[in-house]
Amino acid sequence: MGLLSFLRKLKLKEKEIRILLIGLDGAGKTTTLKQLKGESTEGIASTKGFNIETFQLGEVKLNVWDIGGQSYIRPYWRNYFEETEGIVWVVDSTDHFRIQEGISELEKVLKTEKLAGASLLVFANKQDIRGAMTPEEIANSMKLTEIVQNRHWKIQASSAITGEGVLPGFRWIVQDVCSRLFTFN
Repeated sequence: MGLLSFLRKLKLKEKEIRILLIGLDGAGKTTTLKQLKGESTEGIASTKGFNIETFQLGEVKLNVWDIGGQSYIRPYWRNYFEETEGIVWVVDSTDHFRIQEGISELEKVLKTEKLAGASLLVFANKQDIRGAMTPEEIANSMKLTEIVQNRHWKIQASSAITGEGVLPGFRWIVQDVCSRLFTFN
């Protein structure tokens, strides 16, 4: 048995998955992660690099890589794609003006060969704010059915501040990834 086969079997036994949490700056990625972990969402500043959080969600160990979304950081996103099984793309549902920018960046990410099999969860975040676009409006504006091909995906309404939709979204992506990776005879 080769080293890679051994490591793969060990990973399957432990049910460990890697999730990449990305999106444009100000979308609420770090707040979403803090909410999921039950930590305070007060006074969170924009991520200037990356955060890695490891924790259990049910029987699955998650390694979540929260990457800053500023334009000068985006060229470095590709350095974090290796061995990623799930992508959580966070959209600021109140930012009507940056939808096109979000489409462009998401398309670049989804075209990356290293992420070819990764499941995609799109959080339509900030649903607690008046004037927020609905998940359906975001899906249509971003043309998600066109740019997300040959991939398992879902869009989920969320509020990183109130927690609404955060846990159900992460449960979906974990279940989807696990259904693809952890099937035993």
